[in-house]
Amino acid sequence: MVNLVKDFWNGVWDENTIFKLQIGMCPTLAVSTSAQNGLAMGLATTFVLVCSSALVSLVRKLVPNEVRIPVYVVIIATFVTVVDLFLKAAFPDIHAVLGIFIPLIVVNCVILARAEAFAGKMPVHRSAADALGFGIGFMIALVTLGSIREILGMGTWFGMRVMPAGYVPWSIMVLPPGAFITLGFVVAAVNLISRRSTATSRSS
Repeated sequence: MVNLVKDFWNGVWDENTIFKLQIGMCPTLAVSTSAQNGLAMGLATTFVLVCSSALVSLVRKLVPNEVRIPVYVVIIATFVTVVDLFLKAAFPDIHAVLGIFIPLIVVNCVILARAEAFAGKMPVHRSAADALGFGIGFMIALVTLGSIREILGMGTWFGMRVMPAGYVPWSIMVLPPGAFITLGFVVAAVNLISRRSTATSRSS
């Protein structure tokens, strides 16, 4: 149980994909124009992460070492196709916004890295916990960035008006420069929190 919690928390905070490792940045910066887009992309990625990691763990002893990467990619692509078709059928508006970034989950380095570095060596329950942690950590990062950009750039949050009627939106926040500005400030805040937390732990 301790290992499961540790595996989960590692992905959520200690090695957060966006805030700590800064990988998988292309879809992060592109789709985080709103909280809704961030949540949709985060849920899609989490589903693919958990399902692919669990399956990779199940078949890890059956796959020859020489072809493990192609097998992992096929497994990931299968679940990405499921997500893509589901969003296209059930949520066409969101699918239209996320566009090419859903199929590109296949080549997201985070998913393949967890399959290779963790799921390919660990039992199913630990692989699922690790994947869930990384998926939720990724989703939290996207929703955080999307929320800040949407509130400042459009005055709304999940499509609901949250700023005063006289508020003038910062149009730059929904443009590419706004993504980099927001990311910079959020990463700085996360690093500050981490350093203070580490200092507190050492002093105690």
